[in-house]
Amino acid sequence: MTLSPFTVYVTLRFCSAVIFSLIFTVDMVYQATVVDLSPLQLVLVGTTLEAAVFLFEVPTGVVADVKSRRASVIVGHVLMGLGFVLEGAIPAFATVLAAQVLWGLGYTFTSGATQAWISDEVGQERAGQAFLRGSQAGRVGALIAIPAGVALGSARLALPIMLGGGSLILLAGFLALTMREEGFTPAPPEERTTWGMMLRTVEDARALVRRRPIFLTLLGISLFYGLYSEGLDRLWTPHLLDNFAVPALEPVDPVVWFGVIRGVAALVGIAAVEVVQRRVDVERSAPIARVLMALALLVTAALAGFALVRNFWVAVVLFWIIGALRTVSGPLYDAWFNRRIDDSQVRATMFSVTGQANAIGQIAGGPAVGAVGNASMRAALVVSSVLLAPVVPLYAAARRRDAEESG
Repeated sequence: MTLSPFTVYVTLRFCSAVIFSLIFTVDMVYQATVVDLSPLQLVLVGTTLEAAVFLFEVPTGVVADVKSRRASVIVGHVLMGLGFVLEGAIPAFATVLAAQVLWGLGYTFTSGATQAWISDEVGQERAGQAFLRGSQAGRVGALIAIPAGVALGSARLALPIMLGGGSLILLAGFLALTMREEGFTPAPPEERTTWGMMLRTVEDARALVRRRPIFLTLLGISLFYGLYSEGLDRLWTPHLLDNFAVPALEPVDPVVWFGVIRGVAALVGIAAVEVVQRRVDVERSAPIARVLMALALLVTAALAGFALVRNFWVAVVLFWIIGALRTVSGPLYDAWFNRRIDDSQVRATMFSVTGQANAIGQIAGGPAVGAVGNASMRAALVVSSVLLAPVVPLYAAARRRDAEESG
């Protein structure tokens, strides 16, 4: 099957979003109700996932840089699929934790490798457009899958999780048939199994960081994103379930109205990415930096509001705003980060390093926020907002460094 790399990338983002939306429409409700996890346990599930990402992110990124980005992405989807099948099959805290390790390992095989693969296949200049278009396709896919997730979850909450896991394995088969790798030159066969080649790749990445100090600032930004995000990602569902009374919706299964919330969030995200696609020049660093700083400031304020408001629908609107801002931030950050990497041989490793910084933040911030959440979920979400605030001055510092290095 012959498809262009751009088409394969956008298709991958679309299909994976369909699958993950199918899973995540019910996953937090499944963990909070069927597995009956406490706020601290919910966050510890995320911490386990991020600990696996932290341990495996750089080694798997180096494998992608030394051997094959294509193979890394395919293996990653198989492992993630197995993790979700396990989580849905046995509703127990220990099993959910074990599933996170499998999912986290699989994710690290795709993290960095996917961005590096498309950058090499279409070129740096077009990669920014690919990131944005892929994000938009992902939002469309997420929207399409929500009704299916609601319908299947209403019958049995574990069903979309297990079906999604199986679908990730099928997606790996599709990638094996369609994913070309012509823009990347792997290490010579005699060097592919040596630790020396891997260590040299890591050293090349370190040299790039030393040569371009902006990467230290960007890694700091990724760290603070990790510190704040675990609390929001794990606690927004129980926050809405436990802290608000919505009489008009009480006869409705929670999975249905959480599906509606996710559906509107997907629509808002699609619109937000389209606005950025038309208004922001992703081939220049300065406009990206300005937009990212503004987005971080807005997320900080919206998250504080989400934590403190008492009206259910105001909280939901703020959640939609936060989701749209995060949807835009992700591909813009990737595009900015990617433009600073001038050595293709360490591209996947550098993306993995930023992913590892994010994982460190989630490991460090998650349990503390979860412990606060056991006492008050509102307080935990306020703490998450405070943890994000340092990103704003860090973006300002990164803009200055970017101007210095470009000038």
